[in-house]
Amino acid sequence: MKTVALIICAAALVGGGLLSVIYSNEQASTAVSSDLLNLPVESTRIVVSKSARRMRLYSGDRLLRTYRVGLGFSPVKDKVKEGDGATPEGEFYIFTKNPQSDYFLSLGISYPNIEDAERGLRTRLISQAQYRQIVEANRNHTMPPQDTPLGGLIYIHGNGANKDWTWGCVALDDKEMKELFDAVQVGMRVIIEH
Repeated sequence: MKTVALIICAAALVGGGLLSVIYSNEQASTAVSSDLLNLPVESTRIVVSKSARRMRLYSGDRLLRTYRVGLGFSPVKDKVKEGDGATPEGEFYIFTKNPQSDYFLSLGISYPNIEDAERGLRTRLISQAQYRQIVEANRNHTMPPQDTPLGGLIYIHGNGANKDWTWGCVALDDKEMKELFDAVQVGMRVIIEH
């Protein structure tokens, strides 16, 4: 892993190990065939539960998959600023799909969101101009500024879910990342809960 990759992808140590997809019966009576995830699915959303270290992929109200995830090296708290190692909490969207990621494949999460910007402005961590840029990007569903004191470069990516090792990203094993990458589209909702 290159030092540049650490900065670009916001992940620190290489995770390893193989974990298989966990088929969940939380809201689905049967596992969905893997054929379904080879195509983009409609009305999808991702829900990450930080405390459970799980990511759920939904199509409408139907649970398609549950994956094990690794988080930032400081996984309990909500992300507040650059370098804190926390995985953010809140509602986001996928702003890009990167098939050439240094971490196998990656999906850009729209951190910071408007709530993060409001908190950053209140605490004087960001300027009024930075606040406006973040709000405008979120309203237009584009990439928010990634270089403010709030931090950025938060992705869902591969390279392993066996421990909390990133700088705030959500990490999956490569096989599951490939399945997720193929199933989702830019603009899809991402909810990250404690």
